[in-house]
Amino acid sequence: MELLQDYLHSLNAYKLLDADEEIALSKRIENGDKKAVQLLVQSNLRLVVSVAKKFSASHKFSIMDLIQEGNMGLMAAANKYHYSFKTRFSTYAYTWILQYMLRFVYGKTSVIALPHRKEELIRRVNTVQSMYVQQYGREATLFELAENLGMEQEKVAEILAYSYTVSSLDIECNDESGSTVGDLLPDSTYNPEEMYLEEEKRQEIRKMLNMLPEKEQAVIYSRFNFDGELHVPTLRELSDSLGVSAETIRQMELRAVRRMRKTVKEVTA
Repeated sequence: MELLQDYLHSLNAYKLLDADEEIALSKRIENGDKKAVQLLVQSNLRLVVSVAKKFSASHKFSIMDLIQEGNMGLMAAANKYHYSFKTRFSTYAYTWILQYMLRFVYGKTSVIALPHRKEELIRRVNTVQSMYVQQYGREATLFELAENLGMEQEKVAEILAYSYTVSSLDIECNDESGSTVGDLLPDSTYNPEEMYLEEEKRQEIRKMLNMLPEKEQAVIYSRFNFDGELHVPTLRELSDSLGVSAETIRQMELRAVRRMRKTVKEVTA
């Protein structure tokens, strides 16, 4: 706990950012400013600690290890964040931080127990690797790892090989929840950034829909199945419910689509 307290104390040196400062840093990052990435990460290190504390309450792992992994997720988020997302960086970064912590939990849950000495060596290598990612925005090379650890490159390569162990997806985690490794396995198809942008796109479309007349909104919502219904109504069914002809429904749909396309062109022009 003393190590954690020292770490928390060191975070006082980094001030929190307001929305305008985050936008300014994002614009600098867009122009390749590595210093801006570092500032954005440092100002949000407290967020990682907050997530790690909640996470460690249900998983018996060192909170400092969780913080280390979360910081790598924070670094990934800082490099991908863009001010056009129109959301605070902490909201965007949260998913990345949690994803990296989940990967760590999965990676540490192995049916093959390593000797304590080997576990310690792996931890030392991972610590140096994390330092390089946070400081330089990239992983250290084998030569750099060996130089920092005072070891031969062959020895470092051997240590790195230790971490690739076999794990059963049905093995229970060391907690009281009854969760298995399979429950914690990250979805390789899961991309927080794409999911966020997809949700933003849906919200923008809904905003444009709200600008349409009420009946045209109803037509578009039904014809394009915005509510995910099992049955998409036909033109005839819509004409009966709205009290107009099927041809009128078709014309309303075409007119609404044209209006939305025009709005998109005006916004992107």
